[in-house]
Amino acid sequence: MSYLSIIFPSKIVNKYIVGGRCLNLSKTSLSRRDHTVRRLKLDLPQAIPILSDKEEILDIITTFFNAGKTKNVAPLSVIQLDDPRFSAYSDVPPFDLKDFATTAALEQLRFVSISDYDYELKNLRVDLFETFAVATFTVLQSGMIVDNYSFRGQHMTMNSRATFVMVKHAKWKIVHLHLTKISD
Repeated sequence: MSYLSIIFPSKIVNKYIVGGRCLNLSKTSLSRRDHTVRRLKLDLPQAIPILSDKEEILDIITTFFNAGKTKNVAPLSVIQLDDPRFSAYSDVPPFDLKDFATTAALEQLRFVSISDYDYELKNLRVDLFETFAVATFTVLQSGMIVDNYSFRGQHMTMNSRATFVMVKHAKWKIVHLHLTKISD
């Protein structure tokens, strides 16, 4: 049974979707809450967590960069909109505007070829509109670029500005991303 605990300054609220209804269970009555949670676990295992739009967008951004850590690039095609309107600019060559297929191939190559990859997101801002959102932030990326032919590696650290434009159909998806390296 999964549920989402949202921490507010004065209480913890757990949200569930059960049979199309949203249930909020606060921590104010602990014994009643525990009983209700146990009953939900026994009776309704299909309860699913609710994420706010901003939380879902943050999850998409971390999924994007976690592909470099986990080397699992499959989620990249799920979080990006496979559509002719998709576009991307990268902070590594080639610098031209790319479509979905080219971006997906280059992202896979990029994330798989960097070992010991790590990243840090800073100054994250998410602006929500009716059916789209704009996330802006800076990202510090580091790792070891390995040359498979010479078996040598070169340490890489890159600080970049990022803008992710997302559109909401059933779920949020990246429709445009723009990464620009910040000069050293």
